[in-house]
Amino acid sequence: MILSRFKRLRLSNEATNGPSSVSEPALSVAEGCLRGGFCSALLAALLLCTLGCTVGPGYKRPAAQVPDAWKGEGPWQTAAPKDAIPKGSWWRIFHDAQLDQLEQELLQANQSLDAARDRLSQARSQARIASSAYFPVVTVDPSGQRQELSSNRSFAGGELPPFTQNNFTVPFSVSYELDLFGRVRRNLEAANASLQGSAADLENVRLVLTAELAADYFNLRELDREAGVVRQSVEIQQKGLDLVNRRHEGGVANGLEVAQQAALLDSTATQLQLVLQQRAQYEHAIAVLTGKSASAFSLAEAPFDAAPPAIPTGVPSEILERRPDIATSERQMAFENAQVGLAMTAFYPHITLAGGGGYESHDISSLISAPSALWSLGGDLLQPIFNGGRNRANLALSRAAYDESVANYRESVLVAFQQVEDGLSGLALLNQAAKTQQAAVADSRHALDLANDRYVGGVTTYLDVITAQSTLLANERLATQLLGQQMTTSVYLVKALGGAWDASEIQREQVRPALVQAVQQ
Repeated sequence: MILSRFKRLRLSNEATNGPSSVSEPALSVAEGCLRGGFCSALLAALLLCTLGCTVGPGYKRPAAQVPDAWKGEGPWQTAAPKDAIPKGSWWRIFHDAQLDQLEQELLQANQSLDAARDRLSQARSQARIASSAYFPVVTVDPSGQRQELSSNRSFAGGELPPFTQNNFTVPFSVSYELDLFGRVRRNLEAANASLQGSAADLENVRLVLTAELAADYFNLRELDREAGVVRQSVEIQQKGLDLVNRRHEGGVANGLEVAQQAALLDSTATQLQLVLQQRAQYEHAIAVLTGKSASAFSLAEAPFDAAPPAIPTGVPSEILERRPDIATSERQMAFENAQVGLAMTAFYPHITLAGGGGYESHDISSLISAPSALWSLGGDLLQPIFNGGRNRANLALSRAAYDESVANYRESVLVAFQQVEDGLSGLALLNQAAKTQQAAVADSRHALDLANDRYVGGVTTYLDVITAQSTLLANERLATQLLGQQMTTSVYLVKALGGAWDASEIQREQVRPALVQAVQQ
């Protein structure tokens, strides 16, 4: 039965998941020994253990669609990001001291980041728990007892006198499960994959939070500049209202022109309040990201005259190694693959060796002596036969979960390429839009100067001046908003590229059995 199940599992595994990690020499020896009965089966199991038998599919990262080159064009495609973007501090590419300070505060005090660090610690402990199965469990259970037996206790010969006795024991026990088919190894493999996935998830949380902070910061600075533009427009429009009032008092202008200019001034003042309201929301968001109360945090207004930095993108295939979210998805596949192997071990025997020893005596003074010694040795083999198809269902479940993780991985790769292309095309188009908008601002200023001159000269009505003022304000605000969009798009492009992170960094997050664990609780 064991032999036929062994063969059937191996063939099923190879048909569905590829070659097993059980070596062919080990399989040949095991199959030959299994034909000889139980003792040979046990010998075969020991041989398999010696040869490192691990049933189930070996892990290999599935292929994903990777383009040969980026579709977007720009001067930032020449170098590899990991060579040009500061390692671990990608935001320094923007050369903003205030942003650098805020990012450091985020790394030290952000609560979501602390929670991600705690999840990594949990995963590390889970891996250590899995590695503990490599070592025997040793226990000691000393006890002492004094009891009196009743004289009325049942006895065929009649009544018995009361009897008082002592019993002292110091028993030791040892148990160890032979990992013949890799159940313990698969468990640790899954735990290490989960651990590395948590490490990648921590990096992804760090990348997302630092990018969110940078985007919020540049949005806030853009609103600072936009508020300055609106304030300047308020000053210009106030001077225009003063001019119209003087001309009205002199009988040159009419009351309609005064009312029109006053309405424009009030509308612009309202726009200023709305800009400041948006700025307050970004300030509050930055406070939370840096681990501070919004009520106790403030960020003074400052000039904003930044320019998008050159961002190297490298080649598309590097995205698979630079994105921590992709690394998380890839490690999830490795975890589910190990779960498939773990489900397959349920079809094979579980062999546990056990032993015990210690001392037992009625007198504590003679407890630790040769006549008081006791011991036992034994073993247990558990071979599943019928369990209502549970093992098969668990195997099908784990294979479906693996297939799901493959689909999720490939989807995450596609999303990563989309985000990079969004950033590349966005920066290229915003760059062109910013140039034409600067020309629009210059033309609007010239138009306002002409409208003022023509009005003072009596050639046109004041409506032309009002229209020119509104156009200038709209164009200046749009130019400022485009600069803000350029900076935030640059942030999101760096984020889409992984922020100069590399998947090799999580490889050190791996737990291996250590001999010191044999004497640890």
